[in-house]
Amino acid sequence: MPLIEKSSYRKPFYLFNGHWETIVPSSFRKIKGVAYQRKRLELADGDFLDLDWLHGNNDKLVVISHGLEGSSERHYSKGMAKYFHSRGWDAVAWNCRGCSREINRLPRFYHHGATEDIRTVVEHAIESKRYNVIALVGFSMGGSMTLKYMGENGNALHDSVKTAVVFSVPCHLGSSARELDKPSKRFYLNRFLKKLQKKIQAKSLQFPHIVSSEDFENIRSFRDFDNRYTCPLHGFKDADDFYERASSGPYISSIQKPTLIVNALSDPFLPEECYPFDVAKKHSTVFLETPADGGHVGFTLTGKEENWMEVRAFEFVQNHI
Repeated sequence: MPLIEKSSYRKPFYLFNGHWETIVPSSFRKIKGVAYQRKRLELADGDFLDLDWLHGNNDKLVVISHGLEGSSERHYSKGMAKYFHSRGWDAVAWNCRGCSREINRLPRFYHHGATEDIRTVVEHAIESKRYNVIALVGFSMGGSMTLKYMGENGNALHDSVKTAVVFSVPCHLGSSARELDKPSKRFYLNRFLKKLQKKIQAKSLQFPHIVSSEDFENIRSFRDFDNRYTCPLHGFKDADDFYERASSGPYISSIQKPTLIVNALSDPFLPEECYPFDVAKKHSTVFLETPADGGHVGFTLTGKEENWMEVRAFEFVQNHI
């Protein structure tokens, strides 16, 4: 029964609630001393992924997946890469299509359920024959991709893929989308839509007969955005079809390797449907940890450069490889 009922995370006194716990590190945390080496991975469909590496001739690798409209440059990606690398691991923080400051080539983007790209990154690492141990770490949307990938493959995962750790995961996309429609959460929704609008404008210049940015300002919710863009570009019937098929929740029970899900109870993005208590209680390899505090991809530690997510991920991985 891998339900971790007591978490070691303690928030700084000045982060009063889940909003502060989320916004402060997102806005102000800076990670120094990370000098990525970028390599472009050409894909079979004609598109590409940009992978940012920290090499050190190590035989262990952590694969880091960012959140919605994030990148390898986000504080949580760089912090995780730096923490593992300083402890004898190579790290690769990969960028979803269109998230590496260069728009991708095809009339599509990325989404929570698009596991074909994380699969390609992992296979690329395996094919290098450099790594005996591979661990996956994902944040928010990247956590969704990671869980779905782990569950889709079950026992078929390569022996070198040992474990995964994910943080702040909207395991049930429909309920999380509705949560961000609430007036008290629209600050987050509007930030995402502002970033996504720029991508849509760029894509409409590439493919004017397929993608239009006209009247984007009329989009008022993730459902609106997904119905207009995500679904037709990625083969979903409508938003409900997308939320059902892309959500990681249904795949968690099929995971066969040690996996830690950390969702803070103070996360402003996550309603109760995103906390898979029932699955974790019955599962032998899926661990669920629900700290009272932490916000969404927050988990700040008082007076430290590192973040609790980095400490916790490394601890779990070391104990399960």
